[in-house]
Amino acid sequence: MLSIKETAQLLEVSEHTIRYYSDRGLIPHLDRSQNNHRLFDEKSLNWLRGVINLRQSGMSVDSVKHYVDLCMIGDETIPQRLDIILEQKRLAEERLRVAQANVEYLTRKVELYQKSLSEGTKDPLNPNTW
Repeated sequence: MLSIKETAQLLEVSEHTIRYYSDRGLIPHLDRSQNNHRLFDEKSLNWLRGVINLRQSGMSVDSVKHYVDLCMIGDETIPQRLDIILEQKRLAEERLRVAQANVEYLTRKVELYQKSLSEGTKDPLNPNTW
């Protein structure tokens, strides 16, 4: 069993974030010590990893809660959960496409600045290169 501090270090998230997710009911069956401190076993770590991944993919806390609730109901909710995950994947892929386009734009700008510096050009951002 890991403490909240150990869990935060392991998963590279803040203790505050873990407490928030716990308080929102996103980590089912979370154990507590005699002093009511959160304790994390492999099962609760897996739930927390899932929550972190869904949040990082852009899912709202309320949507993650709905997803967790569906998981707790059982196998009959698998079709609904699949729909949720497919939609989240679609949204994440779109954000990835936009991020890749941003990286390509920035790469071109870096190349222009480097060329300007190596050639001694004063204004790499003229109307033809902006």
